[in-house]
Formats: sequence, structure tokens, C-alpha cells
Amino acid sequence: MAADARDVVILGGGLAGLTLALQLRQQDPAVTIRVIERRTHPVPEAAFKVGESTVEIGAHYFANVLGLRDHLNEAHIRKFGFRFFFSDRSDNIDRCTELGVSRLLPTPSWQIDRGRFENHLGELARARGIEFIDGATVRGIDLGEGDAPHRVRYDAGNGEQQAESRWLIDAAGRAGLLKRKLGVAQANAHDVNSAWWRVEGIVDPAQWSDDATWHARCDPPDRWRSTNHLCGPGYWVWMIPLASNAHSIGIVADEALHPLATINSHDKAMAWLRDHQPRLATLLERPEHALLDFMFMRHFSHGCTQLYSGQRWAITGEAGLFADPYYSPGSDFIAISNTFIVDLIAKDRAGQPIGAHAALYQQLLRSFYDNTMTLYEGQYALFGNARVMPVKVIWDYTYYWAVLAPLYISGRITSLSMLGRLRAQFERASSLNVAMQRFLREWSERDDFGIREDDRLLDQYIIDWFHEMNRALGDVQDDDVFAERIAANVARMGCLATEILEQVRGKHPCIENAGLAAMLDEVSNGKPMLSPTWYALAD
Repeated sequence: MAADARDVVILGGGLAGLTLALQLRQQDPAVTIRVIERRTHPVPEAAFKVGESTVEIGAHYFANVLGLRDHLNEAHIRKFGFRFFFSDRSDNIDRCTELGVSRLLPTPSWQIDRGRFENHLGELARARGIEFIDGATVRGIDLGEGDAPHRVRYDAGNGEQQAESRWLIDAAGRAGLLKRKLGVAQANAHDVNSAWWRVEGIVDPAQWSDDATWHARCDPPDRWRSTNHLCGPGYWVWMIPLASNAHSIGIVADEALHPLATINSHDKAMAWLRDHQPRLATLLERPEHALLDFMFMRHFSHGCTQLYSGQRWAITGEAGLFADPYYSPGSDFIAISNTFIVDLIAKDRAGQPIGAHAALYQQLLRSFYDNTMTLYEGQYALFGNARVMPVKVIWDYTYYWAVLAPLYISGRITSLSMLGRLRAQFERASSLNVAMQRFLREWSERDDFGIREDDRLLDQYIIDWFHEMNRALGDVQDDDVFAERIAANVARMGCLATEILEQVRGKHPCIENAGLAAMLDEVSNGKPMLSPTWYALAD
């Protein structure tokens, strides 16, 4: 059987595959691309896929790298940041500790209806000359050796067909077609599960309170536009609004503390909510919030031993790595991985050897993944501690905005010279983070603060340096100024770590954690980065 020849064949036409195709076309209009997708388009809105919340890297990728800002503004919801309520078993969420911004931060992100977004991506792909074959089932993959082309056999409803390509990309999500063939799947020890569903209508946190003062804490009082996290020991619940007039609800829980068997049906999940988050359960039981779908996933977190090859294949999106949805990093990893792949293909088409770059990008993405995993692994027990978690969230944001986010948003993620120049800063930031995550665990183990109805709003917007870190993500700077900025960000991490250590040891002098203390040579400048309220030192 004769095979059609293309420069690139992408297995999977979801978020990762379609954005990669568009990014490739944008970089090189001459490249020929075929995307083979299992689902038939158009796909349904609302009840389609999770992964609806974006953060700064993924939002920048969609809005600025791919040029989709107008679509995001017109067809999706501008996100009101992350918001956290430490509210396990409480009927009074408006009296529990709340963490979030009172006003929008400068760098935008969006809540995305995945069905609506992927339909738009598919239409754009076809309009730009990309072959997007939907409703197709891949039957076989044969990888070429040396310079020989790769070959894919698939059925699109009219008999088996074949496509040859110089490059073959696995963007097939958890099906991981190439990943399975190569045997490069990698398990991890992050034993956390999830159940999720969508309901009709917007589930508005405003209905949790009649207190005008509580509503006025936010300007505008649109908490519903946030990615709302309802947190308790060993779990969190997400609430994400969709522009198709639906709401995404999900429970993410440590198997050791909340077994999947307790949430793996809608009836069970609602019973669990009535116990752990009764105010949300009451809202969801209203007739206007009819159930649209329900799904669950066991042990969703996974790795991959190889993502890029000098033999002209690559794996991206959930086909490769997935960490944890707590800080919504899925689109970030798509953005970074796709950018690495586009660079490899460009170098190959220019006749340059790519083996060394493929190995380096593999090392980098695995490093980003491993560092991201430290935010989650062994940390779910902390999620019910309303004293420790607000400080952890501030730290985790600071780490993200200090190094990885500016590196990507500045367009330097593939700059080997800048990566080399900043290597010592990256290593220090990583080491500080690993030590801090251990310290946070130890603090939580020694501290029984738990959930309190203390009526605190911990407003991230009013922290000047924190607000400025977010704003500066969009700054355009030359290499010298950029390197100085990263060094200043890492120094800020050190100062924050020093303050956290001093504040916590003031209450718990028996906390050891010599690993963190040994790394810190910063001294207090007399101006706290966070007020004592953040540490909730007064019981």
C-alpha cells in the first residue's frame, strides 16, 4: 500500500497536538503536517476534558506565542487567580481562612472550555493548511531507522491508510501510542486520585454568604471566576467556571487518606462532599445545576523515561508527563515541550544535528517535572493546615515566578547560552525549594492548627514584591538585565526562606531542618516580606 509522505505526523489532535501543529506552521509555512485524531470533530462543549485552568506559562503560550488572545478574551473567562478556602467540614466558608487576590494581577490567565477551545484549534489548523484527520484510529506504528521515514497505519472510516513522515510525534494523551510501543512509560510514587464532573450553570461562591463586608473584600466581587480550591487534610476540591455556562467540579485526594473507592461515582462523590464540603454540596443539589458528566482516574500522575529522540520522534502533553493539577501546570508543560519539539524540527530541517539538543531538552523537561513534583509529593497531608498552607502557596508561586515562568515567557527556554549562564541560579533555586518543602512538612507535622473559622483574608494582591514579580513576567529585557533579574528573584527566594524559618522557629524552636538553615546566609533587612498574619502565630 502506498503511503502519503509528510514532514510531520502528529498522533493526537487534542490540546497538545493541535497547538504543536499550529506552532510548527507558524514557524515554517512550508512544513507539511498531518494530525490524526481519534475523536470526531466538533467535540462537545463543557462536558469534554478537564485541564480547564491555565497559569502564566500556558496562558502566554496560547495568547502570545500562538496569537489566540482575542479568542481567549471573547470565548472564555478571564481568570481571577487561584483562590483557596481552608474549609473542611465547615458550613461557614465565609468565616474560614481565605487565600487569594482581591483584584486581578497584571499577567492574565484564563478558564478554558476545552471543547470550545479544541474545536477552535481544529478549525484554525484546517484553515492554515494543516491536514486534520478526525475520527481516525491508529492501527500500527513503524519507526524508521537512520534517515528512513516513520510509517503510521490508521483507519479513518474508509479502510486502512498509511502515512510516512520524517518526524513522528505522540500527542495522543494517556493513550500514549508511541510511548507504549517504545516502553518508556514511568510510574511514580505520587498516589493521588481524582473524580470530576460538570454541572449546568455557574456555581457562585457569592451564595455562601450574606455578609456585605465579605463580598466587598474582592473588587469586583467575582470569586466565581477564580479557580477555587476548597482544602482539607489530604484533599482539595476544584471549582472552575466555563464560558459555555457550566461549572467543572473535581475532587483530588491522597489514596491513603481518602481512597478512590469513596469518590468513584457521582453518588459517592456527593456523599463525600456533604461530609467534607457541605456548603458546596448544598449548592450542587439545586435543580439548576443538572449533572452533565462524571469521570474518575486512579493514580493520574506519571512520568516518561524519554521524550525526544535524535531519531526524529518526540512525545508531548499527557502522553509524556503529568504531575498534579493543584497549580494547573498541564498547559505549561505542553507549552515548554512543544517549543522544544518545534526547535528540534527547525534544526533538523536546516540540516543541523539534533542528538545533543534532544538529550538536553529531555534533561531540562525532566528537571522541570521533578522540581514541580516536589510541590506535591508527600504534601497532601498539609492541605488541611490553614497556618502552613498559605505560606506554602506563597513560596510555591514565588519559585514558579522566579525562574521557570520568566525563562519561558521571555522566549529564552531554548537559549543554551542563557541556560548555561543561569545554571548556578537554577541549581540554588531548586535546592532552596527542595529544602523548603521538607521544612513545610516538618512544620505541619509539629503544628495542629488545622481548619479554623478565623475570618482571615490573606490578600496576595497587596504584597508589593509579589505583585511586582507577576507584573514583571511580561517585561522585555536584554540578556544582561534578564540575568540580573533572575539572580534577584533567587535572592528574594532566599530572603523569604530566611523569614519563614525565623518566624516558624519562633513558635516551634525544636524544628530541626538543618538542611534549609545551612543554605541560608541572608539576614533580615527589617522589612518583613509577609506580615505575621500570614503565619497565624497568634492562636
